[in-house]
Amino acid sequence: MRMPKDVLVVVADGRKVLFFRNQGGVEHPQLELERKQEQENPPTRDHKSGDAGRSFSSSDSRRSKMQETDFHQLEEDRFVAEMADLLYKRAHANDFEKLIVVAPPQSLGELRKNYHQIVKDRLIGEIDKDLTRHTVSDIEKIIAAEE
Repeated sequence: MRMPKDVLVVVADGRKVLFFRNQGGVEHPQLELERKQEQENPPTRDHKSGDAGRSFSSSDSRRSKMQETDFHQLEEDRFVAEMADLLYKRAHANDFEKLIVVAPPQSLGELRKNYHQIVKDRLIGEIDKDLTRHTVSDIEKIIAAEE
């Protein structure tokens, strides 16, 4: 994928987001870290207070365990929605003209649900990979290799 000069590149997952700006050109991208944001998100077992409840069927005497809420996933989804809102604010302030987003499939799907139109209009590419733990050099190469 071609990264024009000054494109905003967002590399994220449900817990961490990295904002890069391409200071190089299309042929020789040079991503510079602008901002890093992380949230603490313990596993679901540390969020919950007790076991899931039970429900009773009135048509027969069967009992079934209710599905447990995945608080860890809810927190990741909330973090991604906040990230989409931050992108909206930055786009509205004309902080970027072009945007590339790199995120794992589930986070990318959640982001897409929360994109504002102004962000969609500036989006030039999405990559469904988790690169938050990669080096900047690796991120540049992986994005450049995407079609």
